[in-house]
Amino acid sequence: GPGYVPLGWTPEKSQDCMYLQSCKVCQSYKAPRSHHCRKCNRCVMKMDHHCPWINNCCGYQNHASFTLFLLLAPLGCIHASFIFIMTMYTQLYNRISFGWSSVKIDMSAAKRDPRPIIPFGLSAFAASLFALGLALGTTIAVGMLFIIQMKVILTNKTSIESWIEEKAKDRIQYYQTGETFIFPYDMGSKWKNFRQVFTWSGIPEGDGLDWPVRDGCHQYSLTIEQLKQKADKRVRSVRYRATEDYSGVCCPVTKGVKTFFTTPCTEEPRIALSKGDLILATRGLKHWMYGEKILISAADGGIRERGWFPRKCVEKYQYDSETDQPVDGEKKTN
Repeated sequence: GPGYVPLGWTPEKSQDCMYLQSCKVCQSYKAPRSHHCRKCNRCVMKMDHHCPWINNCCGYQNHASFTLFLLLAPLGCIHASFIFIMTMYTQLYNRISFGWSSVKIDMSAAKRDPRPIIPFGLSAFAASLFALGLALGTTIAVGMLFIIQMKVILTNKTSIESWIEEKAKDRIQYYQTGETFIFPYDMGSKWKNFRQVFTWSGIPEGDGLDWPVRDGCHQYSLTIEQLKQKADKRVRSVRYRATEDYSGVCCPVTKGVKTFFTTPCTEEPRIALSKGDLILATRGLKHWMYGEKILISAADGGIRERGWFPRKCVEKYQYDSETDQPVDGEKKTN
């Protein structure tokens, strides 16, 4: 397993809670570098991502094992590809005849005796060729994932933290604050960063809750940046109102052909909408949007349901930002 933040966890110093986000599901604070996984339904320590192929999260305790899996799987596929290629070559070598004007392949029988122990006919050739394609495709796909993982490991980051760092640069550039964000967990040496994940014992260093940081940073430098990005997302979010019902299916047939074929390729959920619902949209595509449906008034600390929904089902909701009242006498719907 990836290692989970203990349920009900709080920092040792109560004043440090102001630097952390809370998780309502786990009823605890999110430790530095941890994130809540909707699939595992727990806060995962040093979460990188949830991998559907292993049906588990990649995190603090199994990051090294997952990376080794990404290395050994392509090596095994390369070995299998070599076997498939040599099998087809040795079997076809006895069946190919080269004439002056053509090349003929007789798959019915070999020219020489003895006959092969395992019959190699047309169906076996097709199956071997198909398996070779799968092996080469897996080698390329998983091999690229291994390279990506090694890049983030050598900088002592996760895929999520790389994304947070990019958003930090965008936020600073957008507001022209003049501040500089320094990733706190990069030890400045690729070898030291490598040793944070890979150890001789197989057990990663630390306890998954407290992490060594570079000079000029402290334990909550990253979480403070996350809180700033969360507040910025609230400011830049746009309020929409649902004009059509949406059942929450992945590929809605009734919302147009373009909406059907451009559904977001992500594990993030869809949210069902009823006419009149209010949604805070934070990002979007041409035919889809992502946001939070307001179930209860946000001022009361209400619950929000997040997910994708078709852009065709909503319209921008005009309201006065100071009074939070609809414009032109519209009746506000909660």
